[in-house]
Amino acid sequence: MLKVRLPDGTEKELTPPTTPRDVAASIGPGLAKAALAAIVDGNVVGLDHVLPSEGTVELSILTKKNEPALGVMRHSCAHIMARAVMRLHEGVRLAFGPTVEGGFYYDFDLDHSLSEEDFPAIEAEMAKIIKLDEAFERIEETRDKALQICRDLEQSYKVEHIEGGLDEHATLSFYRQGEFIDLCRGPHVPSAGAIGAFKLLSVAGAYWKGDQSRKQLQRLYATAFFNKQDLEEHLQRIEEAKRRDHRVLGKQLDLFSISQEVGSGLILWQPKGALIRGILESFVREELTRRGYKTVYTPNIGRVSLYETSGHYPYYADSMFAKIIERDQEEYLLKPMNCPHHIMIYKSRPRSYRELPLRLAEFGTVYRYEKSGELSGMTRVRGFTQDDAHIFCTDEQVANEFKGCIEMTQYVLDCLGLENYRVRLGFRDPASDKYVGDESNWQRAQEELVAVCEDIGIEFTVEEGEAAFYGPKADFVVSDCIGREWQLGTVQLDYNLPSDERFGLEYVGADNTPHRPVMIHRAPLGSMERFMGVLIEHFAGAFPLWLAPEQVRVLTVSEKSEEYGRNVEQELQSAGLRVDSDYRSEKLGAKIRDAQLELIPYMLVVGPRDAENGTVSVRDRIDGDVGAIKIDEAIAKLKAEVADKTVRKTYGGNAGLGERGADNEY
Repeated sequence: MLKVRLPDGTEKELTPPTTPRDVAASIGPGLAKAALAAIVDGNVVGLDHVLPSEGTVELSILTKKNEPALGVMRHSCAHIMARAVMRLHEGVRLAFGPTVEGGFYYDFDLDHSLSEEDFPAIEAEMAKIIKLDEAFERIEETRDKALQICRDLEQSYKVEHIEGGLDEHATLSFYRQGEFIDLCRGPHVPSAGAIGAFKLLSVAGAYWKGDQSRKQLQRLYATAFFNKQDLEEHLQRIEEAKRRDHRVLGKQLDLFSISQEVGSGLILWQPKGALIRGILESFVREELTRRGYKTVYTPNIGRVSLYETSGHYPYYADSMFAKIIERDQEEYLLKPMNCPHHIMIYKSRPRSYRELPLRLAEFGTVYRYEKSGELSGMTRVRGFTQDDAHIFCTDEQVANEFKGCIEMTQYVLDCLGLENYRVRLGFRDPASDKYVGDESNWQRAQEELVAVCEDIGIEFTVEEGEAAFYGPKADFVVSDCIGREWQLGTVQLDYNLPSDERFGLEYVGADNTPHRPVMIHRAPLGSMERFMGVLIEHFAGAFPLWLAPEQVRVLTVSEKSEEYGRNVEQELQSAGLRVDSDYRSEKLGAKIRDAQLELIPYMLVVGPRDAENGTVSVRDRIDGDVGAIKIDEAIAKLKAEVADKTVRKTYGGNAGLGERGADNEY
């Protein structure tokens, strides 16, 4: 007999064989009709999933109201999209079609080159299929039979995937809908009629299994929602994301560039972008000094043996640049991470418990060999600088030090207006062999992370498999102003790199005997490049006053006011403000328009009356015309806004001078 425990705590006893569909029907006809999928013991499954014959399972039925049902529906829509493409074109060979954040895609190999001009025909065919409301039928076959089915269907990519990637599966599943059949582990909605509003978004190239040496396929991106309103809102967010694209704004505002002569994924910081980076670095350095960190510098290369000791090599060899072999046959690597170098600074001499905690900080540049297809402006690069630090402390100091790292990250994000974030605790996946170190140390570290977060009162989620290979971590996942999530700051607890199996770190304790320190890795911003890309998009290039490369622009009404304008400019510069001017013989409206396009926070307009009265007419980027005020008063308010690191809202804010009121494939 099987017991099914429902979300409200009630239990049902059912006679096998039974499925989630049977459970829904036993609860009521309304739920049976609305049911789309289910969660069984934490796993999303289809309504046709056969439950165990005995024991107890936790089960909840998913309807349109439950978020996981959206991913199931989107994957079903990916199958319908693939079916539509195969109806419209001959000889289509299918690759993979998983769900991704915000939608789904499918990779195709076909002779016709897909473009946006094809979208209306594909969408129309998809609508026809959905109207038929045919069921998604799951078919289980032995591995050999599955291979034969894929060969008969002339789906060579599926054949290769079974032969090379699914050896551990004795049986495989297909889903059939009408004439369409596809190798897939599911789950799917019961029938096509459950699919609401959908939209094809774009088409791009994608190598088979991400291998640049393999054939390039055509990747068709799309999205789907249960209702049209949600789809329209999503499409609006996509348009807003395009408007904020840091790659476009970075070029328009002359913040950074990428040169193919220098190399893909390597950022050239232009003067304005470098100025913002310098401000951020100074801000973090001041906070580090206040919190007792010591600045260090380490080289950009290191011997391969160093990273073999740490375990980074060969674990992550595929994401590192190739070895550099010197004339004496010594092997080096471009530095892929800073921690082994900081460890060697710790090991450079004997340490006493009186020195701990020892906090070493560095804006260290590291290099990772990201695949060319994964590079994306500043947010995915091959060379980047981390606001990195490593703390060496005693067991008794771990909780306070970890708490301090969390609080510093919160402070930095809050000062930048990135107040909407969640903390994700990345734990070890017990089923994976990619982690190093003793299991008891892992358990201890994970429990301490939970205890610290609970003590601070910060909300968190736990995700197994998201840990670093040497220890668990707390990642700050930040939501920007249009709801996209970015993983930025991180704090990681490490009992493994200091161990005898790795670097054998020690300190002499109060009992005059050797002890093992604990390491904490932390980076509030993460990488300067990625963080800058996120900031550009979050602010749409309109940086708050304290970060803006040009804070104020002086505009003259006519050439008669140039002398007074230059005096105002000099006073602003003497006050430590970043100021430029526009003394051209253009109309004032044109000067204001140019400053607005360059997203200058404040414009100070000067004319003959201002010269007589010692005033400036303030124009606020957010609130527009403010009126004339004394130059000393304007400077005082500007300096106060900078000192407070004020982040004003761009939708009618009033804080400044203008104050007037899942992958479903095998």
